[in-house]
Amino acid sequence: MADEGTPARIVVIGTGLIGTSIALAMRGRGTEVLLADRDEAALRIAVELGAGEALPDGATGGSPAGPADLAVLAVPPAAVAVTLLDAQKRGLATAYTDVASVKALPLRQAAELGCDLSSYVAGHPLAGRERSGPAAARADLFLGRPWALCPTGETSPEALKAVTALARACGAEPVEVGPEEHDRAVALVSHGPHVVSAAVAARLTGADDVALGLAGQGVRDVTRIAASDPRLWIGILSANARPVADVLEAVATDLAVAASLLRDGSDEAATHVADLLLRGNAGRSRIPGKHGGEQTSYAVVQVVIPDRPGELGMIFQAAGVAGVNIEDVSIEHSPGRPLGILEISVRPEAAETLAAELRARGWSVPG
Repeated sequence: MADEGTPARIVVIGTGLIGTSIALAMRGRGTEVLLADRDEAALRIAVELGAGEALPDGATGGSPAGPADLAVLAVPPAAVAVTLLDAQKRGLATAYTDVASVKALPLRQAAELGCDLSSYVAGHPLAGRERSGPAAARADLFLGRPWALCPTGETSPEALKAVTALARACGAEPVEVGPEEHDRAVALVSHGPHVVSAAVAARLTGADDVALGLAGQGVRDVTRIAASDPRLWIGILSANARPVADVLEAVATDLAVAASLLRDGSDEAATHVADLLLRGNAGRSRIPGKHGGEQTSYAVVQVVIPDRPGELGMIFQAAGVAGVNIEDVSIEHSPGRPLGILEISVRPEAAETLAAELRARGWSVPG
């Protein structure tokens, strides 16, 4: 039985990373989940993972018990409107939402197709991974993450309530925003950065072994999201082309100016480049910290960690014994050696306590 206020039965159309993660999260809340996907292999994996049961071919009304409370359209932006129209014609649910990362285009296309916009709330959970497909799905993918909801003047209160309940049941924080404002925002904080990451990663295709051997955590951080599925991102970028182009043009201007100044090589040129770096510091500091609050400055405790089973668990246990909360962690592996440097971010006042505990247990803690 579903938790109070949580949709009792949902249909998820599309069993990729996001759709399957929603299904897993809702199953954990006691919701009945029916799954559909044109990719039979993806659907089979999602069912085997326990995300739900397959929606019978040609089924109408969500299930023999009647329409589901909500249908989630986990399909690419260009497919949202036609999928919504088909789902509404079949009467799969009483309310509908999608999870595409672009909102203005699907809404416009849905209106043009004559979809019932009163029962539809355009949505976008801002969570994801570099990996795709149902095998990468996680029930906790949305915990603490914003979930954008873009109701229009035609949206019924009942539909908005149902989609808001879905977001909260998945552990996300619902945020109401206009579709055009949403698309400009994600162009700045998601879509544009993805293209910039890909551009940096693309430079590595011609790198020699010496350069690649010198690669450290910095280039890994910058290029991490470039590992995402290009086919998925072509659809996203095409659907949000103009806002993304605006962001890329602004970034390109900054980079072109910096390149010109660096070629100049003068002290005055260096000062201008420093201005870009300082603006970068200022922009980075505005990104919300944990739980959406202000960013906090943490101290970093470095530990030399052997690459063998159980080491991380023992270090985390040591932190617990010392009464130190770990705020963040990262590992930089040593090329050609079975060890790495674990960087543990903690509150400044706890750094020495943790370092002392780790040294007492035999780990090498520089500094």
